[in-house]
Parts: sequence; C-alpha cells; structure tokens
Amino acid sequence: MPGFVVHEHHARRLHYDLRLEMDNVLKSWAVPKEPPLEKGVKRLAIQVEDHPLDYMDFEGDIPEGHYGAGRVRIWDRGNYEVLKKTDREIKVRFDGEKLRGEYVLLRFERAGENDWLFFKKQ
Repeated sequence: MPGFVVHEHHARRLHYDLRLEMDNVLKSWAVPKEPPLEKGVKRLAIQVEDHPLDYMDFEGDIPEGHYGAGRVRIWDRGNYEVLKKTDREIKVRFDGEKLRGEYVLLRFERAGENDWLFFKKQ
C-alpha cells in the first residue's frame, strides 16, 4: 500500500500539508486548517507542487529566506488505499494514526484548478 503523511507546517501561517505517495512522487495539498477527523467537516485543500518521496520522513526547520521557511513536523502518517481516482475526484481509505477511514479530495467546480475540497466520507 502506498504511504501518506500530513505535515504540520509553521510557515507564515500555520497550515497542514497533505502528501500522498502517487506516481513516484508525493502529490501535495496545503490545507489551511487542521485536517478533518469527523464526517461532515470540510476543508479547503490547495494543490501545490509535487515533492520527492524522501520528503515523507522530513521533520525540521526550513531556514529563513527559503521557500516554506518555518518549522515542519509530522502530524500524521500511515498507508492508504485508492478507491477512486479521476481528474476531479480522489477517494481514499486512510490507515493512519489520526486519519482513518474514507476521505475524498474533490476539485471545485468553478474555482482555480488547484482548489479542492477535502472531507471525511466514512
């Protein structure tokens, strides 16, 4: 099963980086608020550049003057199973320490192409 990680990223503003091991990279989304742990809670997720797989284990400080400067720690990690994947929807089953169960990333209808909705389905 592929892996995932959620980084708690204390940059200019606290946010969370959801990273899914997919296509030999970490597909990544910045989530401005804590990822949803309960069904019915929806979060904005902004797709950002892919990261290398070795970033899965990264924790530490990104120095001032560098992109994403600030403290990064692992908030959650584990494995996941892809249940559905299209250009507009990614449905997965997370088996992490915090994120457990079915989650959906759904691309917004009329927003920027990088804007997704992230929520727990079951």
